[in-house]
Amino acid sequence: MARSYVSPQFHQVSALDFSKDQLLIATARQDLYWKACYKNIEWIEGDALELPFADSYFDAITVGYGLRNLLDKHKAMKEIFRVLKPGSRVSILDFNKSTSTLITQSQEWMIDNVVVPVASNYGFSREYRYLKASIAEYLTGKELEKLAKEVGFSDAKHYEIAGGLMGNLVAAR
Repeated sequence: MARSYVSPQFHQVSALDFSKDQLLIATARQDLYWKACYKNIEWIEGDALELPFADSYFDAITVGYGLRNLLDKHKAMKEIFRVLKPGSRVSILDFNKSTSTLITQSQEWMIDNVVVPVASNYGFSREYRYLKASIAEYLTGKELEKLAKEVGFSDAKHYEIAGGLMGNLVAAR
């Protein structure tokens, strides 16, 4: 029996971080993976507030646990909008700043009693202690939707996930 296989086509992926140390770790880990899709990642040291890419450069953008840590979220969203092609989308995953007291208390308990202690076992307690404060200063889902629309996105929807502990903003240019 003859079989035909379609060779998967992988697109170039650009990954940006301001931390050279984090990029060195990512590059080293990338070499551990055997799948071809891991070989097409270009690691770039740069500033999310001044993205080193041309206008309308990307087909899609994902941000994982990054927007919350930026001082100027408005400028960051403007930069994301600028480098996205018309009709493209951005997906921003992060902790959720809930408007529910119960969810906020649960989230704080999890950070204090699970996340930071586990991180401490690996020598990362200092790196995770800031979480509660950064989440408290972050935007709610509605505020994220409003911000996306203010910078020009035509549609923006924030989805609460993991019982409201996490959130994902999806916006279309």
